[in-house]
Amino acid sequence: MELRISHLDLVIIIAYLAGIVLVGCVAGWRQRRGMKVDSQGYFLAGNSLTWPIIGMALFSTNISTAHIVSMAQEGYTNGMAWGNFEWMASFTLIILALFFAPFYIRSRVPTLPDFLERRYNRHCRDILAVISIISAVFIHIGVTLYSGAVLLKGLFGLDIMFSIIVISVLTGLYTIIGGLLAVVLTESIQTVILLVGAVCVTAAGLWRVGGWEGLTSHVTAVDMTVIRGGDDPSGMAWWGVFLGYPVIGIWYWCADQTIVQRVLGARDENHARSGALFAGFIKILPVFLFVFPGLICKALVSQGEFGPGPEDPAETFPYLVNHLLPVGLTGIVAAGLLAALMSTVSGALNSIALLVSYDIVRRWRPQTSEPALVTIGRVVTFVAMVCAILWSPLLGTKFNTLAQAAATMICCIAPPITTIFLWGVFWRKASAIAAGCTMWIGGLLGLIVFLMLFFEVEWWPIGFMMGAFYLFVVCSILLVVLSLIFPQAHTTESKSLVWSSFWEPLRSPGWPGLANYRVVAGILCVVMVGLYIYFS
Repeated sequence: MELRISHLDLVIIIAYLAGIVLVGCVAGWRQRRGMKVDSQGYFLAGNSLTWPIIGMALFSTNISTAHIVSMAQEGYTNGMAWGNFEWMASFTLIILALFFAPFYIRSRVPTLPDFLERRYNRHCRDILAVISIISAVFIHIGVTLYSGAVLLKGLFGLDIMFSIIVISVLTGLYTIIGGLLAVVLTESIQTVILLVGAVCVTAAGLWRVGGWEGLTSHVTAVDMTVIRGGDDPSGMAWWGVFLGYPVIGIWYWCADQTIVQRVLGARDENHARSGALFAGFIKILPVFLFVFPGLICKALVSQGEFGPGPEDPAETFPYLVNHLLPVGLTGIVAAGLLAALMSTVSGALNSIALLVSYDIVRRWRPQTSEPALVTIGRVVTFVAMVCAILWSPLLGTKFNTLAQAAATMICCIAPPITTIFLWGVFWRKASAIAAGCTMWIGGLLGLIVFLMLFFEVEWWPIGFMMGAFYLFVVCSILLVVLSLIFPQAHTTESKSLVWSSFWEPLRSPGWPGLANYRVVAGILCVVMVGLYIYFS
C-alpha cells in the first residue's frame, strides 16, 4: 500500500496524543483536589456524570479501530448488511434506558456483579465478575489493540508491536491516574475527533464518487439494504438479526460492565436514562460514517477511479484515507482512529480495575480501606494492560474479519447472562440456584458452539446469530424449570430489584416536556423504524 505521511500529519498525531494524555491526567489531579480520593470517586466519577457525557462515552467506548476497519471491510464486501449491528443497538439502548438503568441507579450498585449478588446470590456475582474480566481483556482490549496496530501499519508503516506498546502505555497512563472521570472526559473529546475524522473520509468519498446518485448507481441494489435473506453471503439473514441481536445486545448494552459503567456513574436516574437514549441517536451515524466508506470504495473501483482496489478487503479504510485525503486531513483521521482505540481500551481497563477491586478483593477482604482499593485498581490496570500487550500480537482468527470474530465470541458468551438479567428483573420467581446453574451450563454450551463455529464443523449448520437465539431459548427453559423446582427465598432487597409489571419502570415522572425519557425513547424508536423501512 502506498505510504503517505507528512510532517504536518505527524505534528497533528503527536499533538493529539500529548493533549489527550494531559487532559486525562489533569482530570485525575483535579479530582483528587476537589473530592476525597475514594473508590466511589475513582471508579464511578463520584456519581457526577451528566447525560451528554454518558451518551458520548457509551458511543466512544463501543467504537474501536476494529469496529471502524471491519465495518468498512464489510461495506466493501457485503454492503449495508452489517449495519444491523449499529442500528439494532439503538433499540437495545432504549431497553437500557427504560428498564435496566433505573434499577442500577436506585440500588447504587458499583458493579453489575454486585447487582447480581443483591438479586440472586454471591455465587452468581463471582461467575459474572470472572466472565466480565476475561471478555474485557480478550475482546475489548485484545482485539482493539491488534486491529489498531494493523491499521497504523497500513497507514504509516509502523511496526505492529511498537504501535501496541506505545498506545498501551499512553492509554494506561491517564487511566491509572484519573480513573473513570478521566476516561469519560477523554472519551467525550475522542468522540468528537472520531466523528470529524470519519466525516472527512465519507464526505471526500461521496464527492469523488459523484454524490448519492453516483454511489447508488455503481453498487448493487442489495448492497444498499439491511434486510437480507438466508442465502446472503453476509450471513446476516433478517431472522437472525431480529432474533439473535437482542440476545447479544442486552448483554452488551445492558449487562456488560465495560459499557454500563458509564451509566452507573450517572448523577441521577434521569441523566442515566437520557444518556443511554442520546447514545442511541449517535448510533445512527456509524452506518453512514463507517459502513458507507466501504460502499464508496466499491463504487470508486467500479468507476475505475481506484484501479483494482485494495488487495486485501481489510485494508479498505486505510486505502480510502491514502487515496482521498490531502496532507493534514490524514493526520486528523489518524487521530480519530487513535481516539477510537484509546477510548475502548481505557474504558475496559477501568472496568477491569473496578471488578477486581470490588468483586474480588473486597469480596475476600471486606476490611480493605478505600485508598487501598484505589491503589489496587491502579495496579490491576497496569497488569491488565501488560496481559493485553502480550496477547494482542498472538491474535489470530479463522474468521473473515475481526468484526465477525468478535461478534461470534459475543454470541457464545451473551445468552446465559442475558437470560439471568432479563428474567431476573421481570420475573420474581427466578431463583439463585437456577441462575447459577444457567450460567454454568449456558457457558459450557456457549463454549461448545464457539468451537463448532471456529473449526467450521460441517454438521453444524447454525450461524452465530441464530446460535445465540437458540442458546437463549435453552437457557431460559433451564432457568424457568429450575426456578420452579428450587424456589427463590427472597430478601427485602432482592424483592425490590424485580419490576412488579412491565409498566412499572415507565411510571417515573422524568424531566418535563420534550426532554422526558418516554418522549425521547418514542422519537428514537420511530426514527429507527423509519430507517429500516427506507433501507429494506
